[in-house]
Amino acid sequence: MITTAKEGCNILADLIVAHGVTQAVLSPGSRNVPLIVAISRNPDITTRVVTDERSAAFIALGLASVSGRPVALVCTSGTALLNYAPAVAEAFYRRIPLIVISADRPAAWIDQDDSQTIKQPGALDNIVKRSCSLKAELHTPDDRWHFNRVVNDVLLAAVNRRLGPVHINVTIDTPIDEMTDRPDRVPVRVIRSIRSELALPRFVARLLARAVISSPRVMIVAGFEAPDRLLSNALARLARNPNVVVLAENIANLHSPLFITAIDRTLSSMPRTLREELVPDIVITLGGALVSRFIKSYLRENQPREHWHVGDNEMTIDCFKCLTRRIELPPMPFFTSLLSAMRVTDEGEGLTSDYRDRWAEAARLGEEIHARYVADAPWSDLVAFDVISRLIPRKWNLQVSNGTSVRYSQLFSFLCHRIDCNRGVSGIDGTTSTAVGASLAYSGVTLLISGDMSAAYDLSAVASGLLTPRFKMIVIDNSGGGIFRFIAPTRSLPEREEYLSACVPTPWAQIAEGFGIACFEADSRESLPGAFHAMAAVTDRPALLVVHTDPDVSPRVLIDYFHLKF
Repeated sequence: MITTAKEGCNILADLIVAHGVTQAVLSPGSRNVPLIVAISRNPDITTRVVTDERSAAFIALGLASVSGRPVALVCTSGTALLNYAPAVAEAFYRRIPLIVISADRPAAWIDQDDSQTIKQPGALDNIVKRSCSLKAELHTPDDRWHFNRVVNDVLLAAVNRRLGPVHINVTIDTPIDEMTDRPDRVPVRVIRSIRSELALPRFVARLLARAVISSPRVMIVAGFEAPDRLLSNALARLARNPNVVVLAENIANLHSPLFITAIDRTLSSMPRTLREELVPDIVITLGGALVSRFIKSYLRENQPREHWHVGDNEMTIDCFKCLTRRIELPPMPFFTSLLSAMRVTDEGEGLTSDYRDRWAEAARLGEEIHARYVADAPWSDLVAFDVISRLIPRKWNLQVSNGTSVRYSQLFSFLCHRIDCNRGVSGIDGTTSTAVGASLAYSGVTLLISGDMSAAYDLSAVASGLLTPRFKMIVIDNSGGGIFRFIAPTRSLPEREEYLSACVPTPWAQIAEGFGIACFEADSRESLPGAFHAMAAVTDRPALLVVHTDPDVSPRVLIDYFHLKF
C-alpha cells in the first residue's frame, strides 16, 4: 500500500483501529496531510470529511454516542484544534470516547510568528482524560517503542472505566512529504487492559441490600444513559418492591410501566404536604446530569438520609448536597449484585410500605391534570410537543436540543427507539451536527427536535454534506430563545428580546431548498399532523418541518402549567 512516509502517522492509524475505531471525521488542512493519508488509506476505517471543525467534532460525538464505539477526529494545526473544544467538553461530561488527533508544527516554531502555530500540547487538558504530544518522524527503535507505548496508554484511557475523550497531538516537520510502499498489514504492538471488580464484593452487596430492604422509602433517579435492556430489566425488578420507586428521565432510555418518566409533571402537580410525606430515606442515582429542575430542588430542600451515586465517575458528584456513598461500578453490575444480595437477605421481613404505590398514584393524577390542561390550551410550544409526541414512530431515534426543547420533552412520553440530548454541558451549540452524526450510526430514521435559536446556531451541519434521507428535523420557530421568556430571572428584563431571545428571522424554506431538503410548515394544532406525516413520508432526501408558535403565548401557557395542582 502506498502511504505517507511518516511512520508515526501509520502506527497511529493502526493503533486506533486496534483499540476499536472504525470511523473517523477528517477536516481539510495542510499540516495534517500525512495523518489524513495514513487514516484514509487504512481499509478498516470509514472516513467522512467536514470542513468546519466545530461541526465535525459534534458529528463525531453523535456518531460515537449511538454507535457505542470510539470515533477519531483529525484536524490541522492552529485554531482548528480549538474549534473542537465545545464538542470535546460535551463528550467529557457525557462519557463518550472521542479520539482527538491534531497535527502540529515543530516546537521550535511556536511563538515565532509562523503561520498556524499556537501552543497545542495540553490545549484541551481540562476536558480530556489523557493527552500526549509526539513526533511523527521516528528514527530509532526507542522512538518507535516510545510512540507505541504512549499512544496505547492514551487510547486505553479513552475506553477504560469512565469513558471519555483523549487528545493526541502529532508534530510533523514537513506536512507534504515523500510517500512509501508499506505492507498492507504491518504487525503493531497492542497493549490490552483487563478490568476486574465487575460486581460488588459480597459483604458490601449484603450491607447495601439490608439498607434498601429495611428502608420504607427508597428512590432511584436515572439521568441520561445509553439504552440498556438488561439495566431496564434489573431496575424493573427492583421497582416491584413496594418500598422502591424509580424515576427515569426519558433520556435515561429505561423502559418499564413501573417507572415514572414525567418527573416534572408529577412533582409540580403534587400538593406541598404530599411532597413532604414522600421524601425518601435513600436516594440512588445513576446516569448523567438531570434535566429536571423539580427533582433537584426537591431533594436539595428535602434531603434524604442517604444518597448513593452509582457509576464510573472518577470524581465526587454531589448534586443534592447530601452524598454518602460513591459506588464506583457501572449501573448494570451494581444493580445485579444488589438484587442478588436482596434475595438472600431477611433484614426487611415484616416491613410494610406503600411508597411505590403512592408515587404511582401521584403520577397518574399528574397525567390526568396534564391531559386536561393540554387539551384546552391554546396553540403553543406545549401543544406542539403534545401532538409531535403522539406521532413519532416507535422505531425512530430522537435527538432533542437544549433550552426549552428538552424541558418540554420531559413532560411527555415518547415511545421511540432511543432519545438523546447533549446534557453533558447542556449547550445549544452543535445540536444539529450531533444529530447528523447520530443518524450516520443508525439504520433507521433519526429525528431532531430543535429550537430555532439552536438550529440557526448550527447551520454548518446542514452544509456538511452528510445529511441522508434517514435524517429528519423539526424546528420549533418561536422567535428566538423561548426559555428566556419563561424563566423568572429574565422574563421581565427590558433587554430580553434584543439580547437574550435574540430573534433573527431565519429563512428556513430557502435554506432547505438550497441544500436539497424537503421542507414543510405548520402553525396550528390542526395543521401539524398532516405536515408531520408529509415529512415522514419523504424517503429520497432529508426533510425539515418548521412549526411556528407565538413567542408570547407559549411561555404563559408553560408558566400556568407548572402551577397546576391536584
